[in-house]
Amino acid sequence: MPDGVTVTDTATMKRAVGAAAVGNITEWFDFGVYAYLATTIEENFFPPDNPTLAQVGVFAGFAVSFLVRPLGGLFFGPLGDRIGRTKVLSITVIMMAIGTFLLGFIPPYESIGIWAPILLVLCRVVQGFSTGGEYAGAMTFIAEYSPDRRRGFFGSFLECGTFIGYALGATVATVIPLVSTEEFASTWAWRIPFFIALPLGIVGVYLRVKLEETPSFQTLLSESEEREGQQASAGLKELFGTYWPAMLAAGGLVVAWNIPNYMLTSYMPTYLEDNVQVVGGTAIDSTTSQWLQIAVLWVAVFVIPFLGRLSDRVGRKPVLWVGSIGTVVLAFPMILVLKSGSVPLVGIGLAVMGLLLILFSATCPSTLPALFPTEIRYGGLAISFNIFVSAFAGTTSLIMTAVVLGTGWAYWPAVYLIFAGVVGAVVLLSLRETAGKPLPGSNPSVSTEQEARELVASRR
Repeated sequence: MPDGVTVTDTATMKRAVGAAAVGNITEWFDFGVYAYLATTIEENFFPPDNPTLAQVGVFAGFAVSFLVRPLGGLFFGPLGDRIGRTKVLSITVIMMAIGTFLLGFIPPYESIGIWAPILLVLCRVVQGFSTGGEYAGAMTFIAEYSPDRRRGFFGSFLECGTFIGYALGATVATVIPLVSTEEFASTWAWRIPFFIALPLGIVGVYLRVKLEETPSFQTLLSESEEREGQQASAGLKELFGTYWPAMLAAGGLVVAWNIPNYMLTSYMPTYLEDNVQVVGGTAIDSTTSQWLQIAVLWVAVFVIPFLGRLSDRVGRKPVLWVGSIGTVVLAFPMILVLKSGSVPLVGIGLAVMGLLLILFSATCPSTLPALFPTEIRYGGLAISFNIFVSAFAGTTSLIMTAVVLGTGWAYWPAVYLIFAGVVGAVVLLSLRETAGKPLPGSNPSVSTEQEARELVASRR
């Protein structure tokens, strides 16, 4: 094998993608279940005499997990740069699964009173803390395993895991009430999806511990005998002192990507079925709304890899530009059709929102890791990703519910989407193209030894 070039065979790459994606499936399975069972959670965990407070409480429970994500990023990110990606990712996926699993055991409000929402929040804190190290680590893991010319394609499968997990959670949460009695659905059946998270987490741990460390991290270890015991503090100092422009760029892309993400996946179910009536629009049947959104999610699963491959060919920036500009231009038309009450128009609105979202989803997992060098990549991604997703995206449902209900204006979601698109465009103005290039601080990476020999020969 030629020196200075990393060769990752296809079989190993597939195992790495599967190991990373299964954690994302576990994480988003929980989000899908939580969003689609919001009404049931209101009824079980909050006092029944104040429905508005209960609804806000459910979204506050959703948002609280995002408030602790930066703490998880600060803890797990530098740890992953010190002891390795696979070890930390094994810890985060099982923590996340246990938090979700325990949520299913919480007794209802009528049995334990105020302890019901308190325990709900504690479970969400565990989930949020672990997620703070999960997604950034998974991006780092896949990016460092991927060949340079196919990083967009392989990175896009991480988001396939996101959409599969959310769609599975939404599907299970929607089907259970249809196949069980009303009494069983409101007492125990709704808990079943939360119990499923534990076996998913166990599978994730098994897949991850079977893989070696990423080639980039192994090279870094071999080149730095002093890394152990010093990298956490040195990495943080260098990160905030030298790489703050990269952190801001990463944060801007996170905002542009995740506001549409949480608008579609966490707020739209409530907007279409409830909030829209308050602002003079027409709601659609909750079951119809759920199936429309589930259909969009499943279609996205199959489209994302094609967009990831496209970004390898034409570059990341052109795909991201279409996403940013499209979000700005189409924000108000999307909300106009979503509040119409027409099932076909609502379906079109959700499909357009989903398409604009996956332009980011297919591209950002390969774009963001390229902003940081190997020695601080996990920490840089974990901290910047979670700070910005917590501040601007994870609170989307809570903020939108408050301003829409508080002002009676239907188009606040459009304003927030335009803000996301503008932020994305500002970042893209100064972002360098990274498609087909080695990650900073890493050797060139290829798929075969023949490619490696050709690359070395081209340098002579």
